[in-house]
Amino acid sequence: MTTDLSITVRPNDEKNEKIINQKIREELTAKGISSSEKIIPVFLKKSIDARHGQVKIILKYKIYINEEPNGDGETLPEWKTVSGDKKVAIIGSGPAGLYAAFRLLEDGIKPIIIERGSCTTERKNDITALEKQGELNSNSNYCFGEGGAGTFSDGKLYTRSNKRGDIGKIYRIFVEFGAQHNILTDAHPHIGTDRLPEIISGMRNKIISLGGEFYFDTICTDLLTKKNPESGKLQTTGVKIKSLKDGTESELNADFVILATGHSASDIYKMIAKISPSTLEAKTFAVGVRVEHPRELIDSIQFHGKVMPQAAEYRLTTQEDGRGVYSFCMCPGGYVVPCATSEKQIVINGMSASGRNSKWSNSAIVVETRPEDIPETYREQAKKDGCEALAGLYWRTWLEEETFRHGNGQFAPAQLLVDFLDHKESASLPESSYKPGIVQSRLDEWLPDQVSARLQKAFADFDKNMRGFVSPDALLIASETRTSTPVRIRRNKETLECDEIECLYPAGEGSGYSGGIGSSAMDGEKVAAAISGRVKK
Repeated sequence: MTTDLSITVRPNDEKNEKIINQKIREELTAKGISSSEKIIPVFLKKSIDARHGQVKIILKYKIYINEEPNGDGETLPEWKTVSGDKKVAIIGSGPAGLYAAFRLLEDGIKPIIIERGSCTTERKNDITALEKQGELNSNSNYCFGEGGAGTFSDGKLYTRSNKRGDIGKIYRIFVEFGAQHNILTDAHPHIGTDRLPEIISGMRNKIISLGGEFYFDTICTDLLTKKNPESGKLQTTGVKIKSLKDGTESELNADFVILATGHSASDIYKMIAKISPSTLEAKTFAVGVRVEHPRELIDSIQFHGKVMPQAAEYRLTTQEDGRGVYSFCMCPGGYVVPCATSEKQIVINGMSASGRNSKWSNSAIVVETRPEDIPETYREQAKKDGCEALAGLYWRTWLEEETFRHGNGQFAPAQLLVDFLDHKESASLPESSYKPGIVQSRLDEWLPDQVSARLQKAFADFDKNMRGFVSPDALLIASETRTSTPVRIRRNKETLECDEIECLYPAGEGSGYSGGIGSSAMDGEKVAAAISGRVKK
């Protein structure tokens, strides 16, 4: 017999086994379970509740009563060595692509991963050049490269999409390749950008050792297609690729193609639009700014002045004029980083190392943007180009270029939060974690009205929930635009195959079906399982 229970302890008692065991016994007694029964508690999850002026630690356990733990759900899948009888081309080596590859290996299907960016070692050099010299490699940066956008911009695993798949399996595979064990039990698991690159490299080496292949610094330029005489639909038979190292172009035949390209691969949407415009549809996304506070300030607000061993998190949300405004990718003890993927644009994001121990905490504060919110100019341009679904992508690109015009190279435009609310220029700016640097700018004047007006109202609301959030020390940095993609690649809800192009499987964040590392990994697994099911028939 088993039962789940949660106990609440003070922060100082989190490791006190005597108090923990006493509380477990009290909870079991309340459930009518005798103290004479043999019990074995297995720790499942830890979370922090800092509401109501008191910090509490909540510990969740599975209790085995008169039986031994069976280890269910703790084993790794068995991956097979593959020969290549069946091949799947995977475009993108982010979490959707990597976990799709591992899922295919469970059934002996060969994954071939095409990645426009570099491997983690070379990618790190490209990111250093961007941060220190402002030199952008448009194909290898914070967004593009081995492991996807999350590899060098946080490694945050928390997801509310647990019903999409086995999130525990996703975490166990990460642990197998070197992630810290506590990601299995923390309520908001986080690997950290200092650890994730080595983990991703280990995953790649395992895939290669089993017969999988990787093509780095290689872009997908087109799909190979033919018309299926039975269905009358287009069917992909592989991809056209081009090496970014020597310019060599070639064709790669495959039984299936998985698109796992992430939220920044604008060229992939344009490629699909040329082949089959109706395959794309516009979707809601969000844009805004990143707010940076001294970490001590956020810790003091959230922990009510108490000193805690970890940096404090927060989650804020409100509705303003019919649109959601909310915090996104909150990075306690973190940094703001440059995430542009094209020249003459500024894009920012946040990240934390595993220790979350910088002197700043930051979060995106973004405004829900629906297809009908896109200005007519960009809708008309998309219509003229033959694919109306691209309007949001065009507008997002404009905002990133507008941000660049108000910055200086990769020095990002910034304004004090209090000055943004008061509609005035900041006399000076505080030190920031953003390494390229920041320049003074009137964000309140040039950010789109639909964004700026809602942000101003939202900040006032947030300060009511987190007294001190609106602070003279709070800094706004622009612009945060890559929370998700404004375009979705349509697929069948049951088969997960693309509606208009057979044997093509959109997956992950770039295809519009997930957001973040955990949900993208689960989506990649789910798509790969659908392909395996077809192969087995």
